[in-house]
Amino acid sequence: MPQVLRANDLTDIHLSVVPRTAQEQSRISMVTTPTSDFSSPEKFEAMQAGAATVRARKNANAFSQPSANISFEKELDFKVGNGLFKKLWVSSPSSTLASDGLGPLFNARSCQRCHIKDGRGHTPEGTEDGATSLFLRVSIPGTPDDAIAEIDGYIATLPEPTYGQQLQDFSIAGHAAEYRLDVTYETVTVPLSEGETATLRRPTYRAADLGYGPMHPDAMLSPRIAPQMIGLGLIEAIPAADILASADPDDANGDGISGRPNIAMSKEFGQPMLGRFGLKAGAATIRDQSAQAFAGDIGISSSLYPAGWGECTDAQDACQNAPHGEAPDGLEIEDTGLDLVTFYSRNLAVPERRAIDDAQVLRGKQVFYETGCTACHTPKFVTHRLTDRPEQSFQLIWPYSDLLLHDMGEGLADNRPEHRATGQEWRTPPLWGIGMTETVSGHTQFLHDGRARSLLEAILWHGGEAQPARDTVTQMPKDDRAALIKFLESL
Repeated sequence: MPQVLRANDLTDIHLSVVPRTAQEQSRISMVTTPTSDFSSPEKFEAMQAGAATVRARKNANAFSQPSANISFEKELDFKVGNGLFKKLWVSSPSSTLASDGLGPLFNARSCQRCHIKDGRGHTPEGTEDGATSLFLRVSIPGTPDDAIAEIDGYIATLPEPTYGQQLQDFSIAGHAAEYRLDVTYETVTVPLSEGETATLRRPTYRAADLGYGPMHPDAMLSPRIAPQMIGLGLIEAIPAADILASADPDDANGDGISGRPNIAMSKEFGQPMLGRFGLKAGAATIRDQSAQAFAGDIGISSSLYPAGWGECTDAQDACQNAPHGEAPDGLEIEDTGLDLVTFYSRNLAVPERRAIDDAQVLRGKQVFYETGCTACHTPKFVTHRLTDRPEQSFQLIWPYSDLLLHDMGEGLADNRPEHRATGQEWRTPPLWGIGMTETVSGHTQFLHDGRARSLLEAILWHGGEAQPARDTVTQMPKDDRAALIKFLESL
């Protein structure tokens, strides 16, 4: 019988850690305690990513800078990783052996095509606009025998028999794409205090023009939009114990908030680990997440996902038997390349805060804290002291996330489990950089599928554990609501 791993057993095997002293731990506890003084900014508050924080650029490159504390030598690795992140892959056979292996089914030809300028993806704007940075995950319910026995509370799912775990809307020549994403919206009006209103758009998703026959009748679809890429290395360096300290799965303190950790089976380390990345915290490390994206999004094999056909299923035999990449080791991206993309992703820097001493921003911060938003959006952490990652080592950071799963209500539910996450649970997204979304991405679309067209709409979609805070926002004086948005825009 495999040993069952419970949340309290999780450790940071992916990090080379220098243990904290008792004195350091005491100082960290004091520094990370949420403030109750909103008369002025906190010390170091502008430096959201500690010494890795960069100047806030006023153009679309604001999310594409390396950690400010990166060495000159490592900046070269960052730039080479950036080149691989942007590289356009081509189908096989090709004379460019270092770039062939695309697909045969794929969502994009490069990482950058989804994470444009390392920012957020966008929803299709009309029938002529593609859905490159928005796709559907898919699975069917499993049985208890299909669960990963080592993970306590794992909810078993299986790949959809024909289409796998992700629908690809592009294909190389001679192969049919799996589907076309069809999105329609229903408008919902929400009354606010002092005569104001907001209009939400409720999406309905359909997998149209299926290229390989009908789906399983129990198929569960989940829309996923490409998230911003900044600060990932710092999130990876937060002690698991500090994340787990906020978990309260049974709401023992009675505050209505019951955050839970997700646990993912790491391909990199071959064992269950704390989930940190992805909209449901379904990936344990940046390298895990990167390799999964290469396989699922682009159809590129790696040592973690060695199948040359990417996500093609046994039902798609022509796809599995198509020509694949001709790299000498049989992998379409070798470990050196995967490591460089991982390093690049780990060191995309968080910009500094803006207008932190503005009176309206300070009032908005107070509203954010007193409304209860920090129950999930934990303001501060201190990262591990690390022997081999100086850029992320022992930094006071302000991600405004507990990185735990929370029930967000039926309105945001995708009804598709992922590891331990239920169909109504989502990982609390970090808020740093959220106020620069329009600068980087040219839009203000938020949440897991981009349905919210503003920060206020994103708040108004909150339900479940966040329903009381959401209702408070609808009922508060409109000046406080405006100040709250101003604070979020400063992050």
